[in-house]
Amino acid sequence: MATKKITVTIPEELLDEIRTEAAERGLSAYVAEALRFKRDRDRLVEMVDWLEEEYGPVAEDERAAAREELDELDAEHKRRRTAGEAA
Repeated sequence: MATKKITVTIPEELLDEIRTEAAERGLSAYVAEALRFKRDRDRLVEMVDWLEEEYGPVAEDERAAAREELDELDAEHKRRRTAGEAA
C-alpha cells in the first residue's frame, strides 16, 4: 500500500499516551488504525442518518442494543490487542 508522509499537530499529553500504547506497532501504524476506526464510525453514523430519513428514528431499545454490541466489539478488540502485546 502506498503511503504519504504528513504533519499533524496534537496535544503533547495525548502524544505521550499514544507513544506508550503504540510501542511495537509504531506511531504511524497506530495513527493509521485510529483514523480507519474513526472513518468507519463516521460512515456508520452517515448510514444510520440515512436509514432514519428513510424509515424513521431508531427506537431507544434498538439504539441501546447497538451500543451494547459495539461495546462488546470494542472490548474484544482490546482483549485481542492486549493478548497480542503479552505474547
